[in-house]
Amino acid sequence: MDRQRRALVPLGFLNFFMADVQAGIGPFLGVFLIAHGWQSGPIGSVMTIGGIAGMIMTAPAGAFIDETKRKRTCVIVLGICTVLASMIILTSQTFWVVALSQVATAIAGAAIGPALNGITLGIVRQAGFNRQNGYNQALNHAGNLVGAGLSGWLGWAYGLTAVFWLAAVFGVFSIISVLMIPREAIDDDEARGAVHVVTDPQGKTGSVEQRKASGFGVLADSKPLLLLAGALALFHLGNGAMLPLFGLAVVAAKQGDPAGFVALTIVVAQATMIITSLIAMHVAEKRGQWLVLLISFIALPVRGFVAAHLITSWGVYPVQILDGIGAGLQSVAVPALVARILNGTGRINVGQGVVMTVQGVGASLSPAIGGWLAQEIGYSAMFMILGSFAFGSIALWVGFHGVLRAASAVPGLDVAPAAPS
Repeated sequence: MDRQRRALVPLGFLNFFMADVQAGIGPFLGVFLIAHGWQSGPIGSVMTIGGIAGMIMTAPAGAFIDETKRKRTCVIVLGICTVLASMIILTSQTFWVVALSQVATAIAGAAIGPALNGITLGIVRQAGFNRQNGYNQALNHAGNLVGAGLSGWLGWAYGLTAVFWLAAVFGVFSIISVLMIPREAIDDDEARGAVHVVTDPQGKTGSVEQRKASGFGVLADSKPLLLLAGALALFHLGNGAMLPLFGLAVVAAKQGDPAGFVALTIVVAQATMIITSLIAMHVAEKRGQWLVLLISFIALPVRGFVAAHLITSWGVYPVQILDGIGAGLQSVAVPALVARILNGTGRINVGQGVVMTVQGVGASLSPAIGGWLAQEIGYSAMFMILGSFAFGSIALWVGFHGVLRAASAVPGLDVAPAAPS
C-alpha cells in the first residue's frame, strides 16, 4: 500500500505532462501546413495516412503491453519518438515527409495509451481502476489545456516552431515522472487483467483466482466488446475531423488568428473534459458506463448542427464544450468498460487496442471525408454530415441495451456484469 501511494503522485504528473507530448503539433498541423501553401484536401489525406498507421498498430501494441514487464521504459521511448517525429516537419513540408511524420507519431501514440492504462491497472488493480482512470483523465485534459494555452501564446509570440519545443520540454518532465514510479508498485498480472476478481452483490471482493491469459479468440467472442467498438467507430467517423476542420473553417473565414484560435478550441474542450471526466467517474460508479456513453454519443449530432451554423470566433465555445462532453465522458467510460468486460482474461490491454483500432477506422477516415466534403460542398454541410454519423452509435447502444447494460453494471445492482465470452 505504501508503494501504491508513492506511485500515484508521479502517475498523476505523468498523465499531465504526457498529454502535450501525445498531442504535440497535431492540433496545429492544419494551420501550420496552410501557412506553407497546403489545401484542406491534402491536409486531410496526411492525417488519414497517420490514422491508418495508428489503427493497424494499436492492437499489436496492446498485446505487447500485456506481455512486457518494462512498461515504464515503453512510455519513455514512445514519448521521445513522438517528439522527434513531430519535429521532422520543421525540416521539410513535402507531402511524404509530413505523411511519414504522422505515421511515426500515430504508431507511438497507439502504444502510449495502453501503456498508461496498464501501469494504472497494475498499481490500483481492477477495483480501483474506474476511479483512478477518472483522475488520470482529468489530469490528462488539464495537461492538454495548459499545453494548448502555452502553445497558443508561444505560437503568437514566436511562431508555430515554438510549439514543437514546448512538446519537447513536456517530454522531459514525462520521463522524470515515469522514473519516479516504483517498479515494484506495478503488478504485471493485474496490469493485463490476468487476475480474476469475483465481486459479490454487495460490492465486496470475493475469490481471487490467478489465471493464464486466454486465447485471442476471447475478444472476438465478446459481444459487448464488439458492440462497443462498432459504436465508437461510427462516433469517431464523425468526430475525428470536427476539431481541425472547425479551426480551418474559422481561419478561412478570417475570423481568428490561426495559432491563437486553434489553441482556444483546445482550451475550451479540455477545460470541459476536466469536469466531465470527474462527473463520468462518479456516474459510472453508481450507474455503470452504459448511460455515460449514451450521453457522449448524443453530444455529436448536436455539435455538428451548432458547428454548421456558428462558423465564427465565438462559436468555438458551444462547439468545443460539446466536444468536451463527448470526449471527456468516453475517456473515462471506455477503458473502464473494457477492463470490466475482459476482467480475468489477461487480455485487457490488447482488448483496449482492438477497441481503439476499430474506432480508429472511423477516426482515420474522418479527416479525408471531411476535408474533401468541405472542399466540394462547403464547411456547413460537411459539419451536418459528420454529426449525423453518431445516430448509428445511438442506434447500436439503445438497440442492444440489455447486453451492454449487463456488461457495464455496477456490482450490487439488479443487473450483473456479463461474462467476457
